[in-house]
Amino acid sequence: MKKIKILLIIIITLAVSSCFKSNNKEKTSNIWKVDFFDDFDNFNNENWQDQRIWVNNEKQCYVPDGNFGTRKVEDGLLKLKVINIGEEYDCDNLDKFGNKHPKTNYVAGRIASKNRKEYIKGKWTARLRVVGKSQKSMFPAWWILGAQNNESPVQEEDENICWPMTGSGEIDIFEHHGDYEPNHFTTGAIKNLGDCDKGDWWSYRIGVDVSLTEFHEYSVEWEGSDLVYRLDGNEVHRNEGLGDNYPEPMFAILNFAKITDTPMSGEWIMEVDWVKHEFRL
Repeated sequence: MKKIKILLIIIITLAVSSCFKSNNKEKTSNIWKVDFFDDFDNFNNENWQDQRIWVNNEKQCYVPDGNFGTRKVEDGLLKLKVINIGEEYDCDNLDKFGNKHPKTNYVAGRIASKNRKEYIKGKWTARLRVVGKSQKSMFPAWWILGAQNNESPVQEEDENICWPMTGSGEIDIFEHHGDYEPNHFTTGAIKNLGDCDKGDWWSYRIGVDVSLTEFHEYSVEWEGSDLVYRLDGNEVHRNEGLGDNYPEPMFAILNFAKITDTPMSGEWIMEVDWVKHEFRL
């Protein structure tokens, strides 16, 4: 009987120990550590570069160096703008096939961490807002893209993969389409249809209501094989099993675009308080 009691004690002890280790491991794996943080005290060229490219048939021209005030750091905020300059501008932006953007009255800012800050998986977060009332044709965005993307600027030998193939995959963390609902954004992954320039924008995404003029934290994280999208830390969407489709390093993009011919005057502004990337311990 004594031997049986001792054996039972050993079994229970091992079970408790195993449970403790399992719980402790799980607890440790939920700890995030910051490996990149930019709070925009200035425009840090070691973190970002201007990205001048013509995509999605956008109507504006992305200009470098904050020309026309399209990209500036002020009061601890990055401010990206779309501006109607009141006259035609000879735009040098090219699309992925080498076609030149037509002349336009609209100029804008777009920055990317390409070849500066690129990470495999983890968690990307930005705290941002859109200034003023939503208007038709607005298209501000916060998203990540595979680092082997073959679109401008091409700066490394391995940047030769066409969107949205593996190596050039896309995940949209925050996009606001002004032609639809005013206090609303969409979030989700882009479905790779298996060929160059063939992507499904809508199957993996949802719309979320939010007050765009207030600052919010918009994030995506890898939770095992899932992609989890959060608004102010709260889960709003999940792409189950899609995280494994993005094994490549990815870089971040912040931009404000104009996507239709609806006239605009003055300027539109997206303010970004900070951006960070974290990895799970």
